[in-house]
Order: sequence, then C-alpha cells, then structure tokens
Amino acid sequence: MKFVVSSIDLLNHLQALSRVISSKNTLPILDNYLFKLDGKVLEITASDLETTMVTTMELENTSGSGSIAIPAKLITDSLREFPDQPLTFSINTENFAVAISSENGQFAIMGQHGEDFPQLPRIKPDRTVSLKLSAASLVTGITSTLFATADDELRPVMNGIFIEMNPTDITFVASDAHKLVRYKRKDVSANASAAFILPKKPAGLLKNLLSKGHEELSIEFDDKNAFFTLPSFRLVCRLVEGNYPSYNSVIPTNNQNKLLIDRVKLLNTIRRVSVFSNQASNLVRMAIKGNRLTVSAQDIDFSTSAIEELTCQYNGDELEIGFKSTFMIEILNNIQSTDVSIELSDPSRAGLFIPFDKTDENEDVLMLLMPMMINS
Repeated sequence: MKFVVSSIDLLNHLQALSRVISSKNTLPILDNYLFKLDGKVLEITASDLETTMVTTMELENTSGSGSIAIPAKLITDSLREFPDQPLTFSINTENFAVAISSENGQFAIMGQHGEDFPQLPRIKPDRTVSLKLSAASLVTGITSTLFATADDELRPVMNGIFIEMNPTDITFVASDAHKLVRYKRKDVSANASAAFILPKKPAGLLKNLLSKGHEELSIEFDDKNAFFTLPSFRLVCRLVEGNYPSYNSVIPTNNQNKLLIDRVKLLNTIRRVSVFSNQASNLVRMAIKGNRLTVSAQDIDFSTSAIEELTCQYNGDELEIGFKSTFMIEILNNIQSTDVSIELSDPSRAGLFIPFDKTDENEDVLMLLMPMMINS
C-alpha cells in the first residue's frame, strides 16, 4: 500500500487527533494512529477506548489498500520538522515496515498490525436520537459551561456537561456544587426530548476542533455512546452514565435585589482586592447600599486588607454578601457582555449572574454562584 500526502496537511490532521491519545494507555496499541487506506481516501484514527476520533483525507496519488498502526509520537514529532512538501508513504502490509520518502531523504518506521486496533463502538438503531446544529452553537455551549464542571470521583455525573434537548430548545448545564452554568439556545431543536452527559475530555476536543471554523455537524447518541460527525472529522465518546441532578430546583426565583454594573470594572476590582484576601478562603465581601458597591477583603493573620468602591445601579435592600473570589473571576471572565446583572435574595442564598446586553436573542445564559459565610 502506497500514498502521497502533503506533510503540512497530514500534520494538521494528526495534531487534532493527538489530544485523544492518553499518556497512560492500558493497551500499547493505543499509542499508535491507525492508518487505513481505501481507494483515494486515507482514514486516520486515534483512541483511548473512552474517546475515539477519526479524520479522513482525500488523496490523489494512491495504490493498494489496507491498514497499519504507526507510532503516534514518532510520526507527529518527525512531521513537525518537515517544511511543506509531498511525502510518499510505502507500507509493507506483511512485515508492517513503513518507508517515508521526502525530497531529500528516506525514513523508516516499524508499524503494527492494524487489526489489533480497537473497533469503533456501534450505536443502537432502536435507541438513537439525532439532530443537526451549527458548530457555533455547540462550541459556544461547551465554552460557556466547561469551566464549571467538577472533578469529583464520587459523583462522576458532575464531571461532564449535561446536554438536554427538546422540540423547542437545547440546554447545556455544568456545575461543581459551588457554581452552576445554564446555557440555552432557542434556535436548535430535536425531534424528541432526550439528554446525555458529555464527558470533559471529548468536550474539550470538540471545543478545539470546532474553533477551526466548521459550519454544521450532526449528533447521534444512544444510552452509551455519542457520535459527532463533521465534514472531515468524526468523534465518538462513551457517555457518563447516571442521572444528572435536578438543576432547576437550585436556581432561586424570587430575587428582589438586583444590581447592574460594568462587568470589566467589577472583574478588575475583584482581581485587585482578592490579592489581599485570606489565601485559604479567597473570601471577598460585597456591600451594596444605594448606588455604591463596596468590595473588600482581608487576611487577619497577615494584617492585610483592601477596599474599593464602584458605582452601580441597584434596586433592593441594603445587603452584604461574600463570595469566593476565584469562582467569581471565572464567572465574570466567561460572560460575554459589557454589563452584568447580579440578582440576590439574601446573604445565605445563591447569586445569579446574567449578561445584561444580549448580542443574540436566541441565547439565554444564567450563571449561579453559592455565597460564603461572612464572619462578622
């Protein structure tokens, strides 16, 4: 089997796949890419058993067919050193020797039998749910929620993004029990109501892949696996099993105190003031009175403190509430809005952070942050 491919094109495809490969694979074969040639189509696969990514390349100069597993690190590292030029791969399917010919030299790699590579999981036709959506919708949903996922070995359902589809909308939810993000799109719908929990790793892979500018993709999933199909890539992942907590029940609805403030000014103030907070708690206090917001922090052990005042629009009772500064910075960083609306009820209940000036009417973003106890 033989094919000619551009070194840069091949490297770009392999770099996208390289993020799938784990540094602690249980099977040695998973340290390889699976190259499969069928006619003019070269298919390359990377897997860690939980997540598998497949990419296809249309080639002009090919002969023969077959499959071979090629060491991933070796082929990727070598391609990084090539300028853009055609490379000829000549593969002996009997002893799995790979000869790579460039303009100025030849390179030899030993591969492995392609049949040893794990097969793609199959989706159950009778339990399949499918839909199409724009890449922009999916990448925004993932980007808005991925930072709020947990790292909880005891509750694995919290370690992924809950994606809930209805005939009227699609909702992305993530929470680590301290903060919660709900991102809803009203311009995407499914034929039936369904939901799945997307693990953190494939979510990150999709985020990187979709940022390259694909227009539309299709999603198919059953109770075990999800398939994401793009024009030249396909990602298959095992879903997180279990029931996601009822997130709507923790979102407070009666928030009579509403604060409107410039997001960037508040973010920069929190960053400055939090330097002086207790390093164990990262507690910052927010005292609101009239149209003044006072942000303060202190570390009694080291006799350090900071206080700043900001102007705001406030409708509600005089209030003082405490938040963990690192969580608050994460939330403010992930809101794409000039001004942010903060809705509060009392110092013991969660605060809602909502973008004030929406750029997309089909978007509904809500972020929730649990308060911290203030020691008077």
